Amino acid sequence: MEKEKVEAQQKSHPDGEKIVVTWDFTNVAINALEHAVKISRMVNSSIVLLHIIDRAIKTSDYKKKEDKLKLEVARISEKYDLEVTYSMIPGTIFTAISEFVNENEPSLVVLGTHGMKGMQKVTGSWALKVIVGSKVPFIVVQDSPRDMEKYHNIIFPVDFRSENKEKLKMAIFMGKYFDSKVHILKAVTHDKSLLKKTNINLNFAIKYLIQNNIEYKIHSLPKGNLAKQTIEFANEMNADLILIMTTKNITMADFVMGAQEQYIIGNSSKIPVCCINPRASFAKVAQFMYG
Repeated sequence: MEKEKVEAQQKSHPDGEKIVVTWDFTNVAINALEHAVKISRMVNSSIVLLHIIDRAIKTSDYKKKEDKLKLEVARISEKYDLEVTYSMIPGTIFTAISEFVNENEPSLVVLGTHGMKGMQKVTGSWALKVIVGSKVPFIVVQDSPRDMEKYHNIIFPVDFRSENKEKLKMAIFMGKYFDSKVHILKAVTHDKSLLKKTNINLNFAIKYLIQNNIEYKIHSLPKGNLAKQTIEFANEMNADLILIMTTKNITMADFVMGAQEQYIIGNSSKIPVCCINPRASFAKVAQFMYG
């Protein structure tokens, strides 16, 4: 496929606030779209369907894919009465998605996944591999939303890592636009130094939630596997969303040995998970919060 044609298509969507939906014509992509529609109606964003194609695609096959995608865009635009566009870019999902969103800086990316299945249990979550290179928040979903109105209960784990503070802006964003209640999960540890850092992060979170009039409640977790306890608690609360940070400077060893967040992302309860990468850019979210 000619490079110029593909790059031109990449820039086809309009300016303004955007929510990107990774699109591969599957049921999980449709579920991701429904979450994007739910959010876009609250924040008045357009939606971009992002489809990744093989770099070696033939011109005839490209045209067929593009025509199919155009039909989907027209159908979705009419069904939901929203501004929907598309981009087709070459590459693999593990690099092309993050490159696209880092260049175009949408407000959010919604990614559909089948969870942790088959070889993913050995090589790590494919969804996590897609996410970690991005400066933009991702919401990873397996099912369609329970309703199109609110994310009622958001689970917000807090531990000793300083990066915890970076996900606060997303919690405030969701709280403001969806009137969500934030359930703070405090990780308990007998290490005094780690406990001190955890309490600093907890107090920081409380301060900013109060300043932004976000309803919250604090829950202490017993010492144990934070990822497993987070999922169990989210089930008890019938949570609509879990808000997490990805591992800082994640490596292949983390994927294989089991970075905690990959088990949260691919949770068997199919609860949507919002992932924030350390040092992520929150310019777009900040506009939602304060603009």
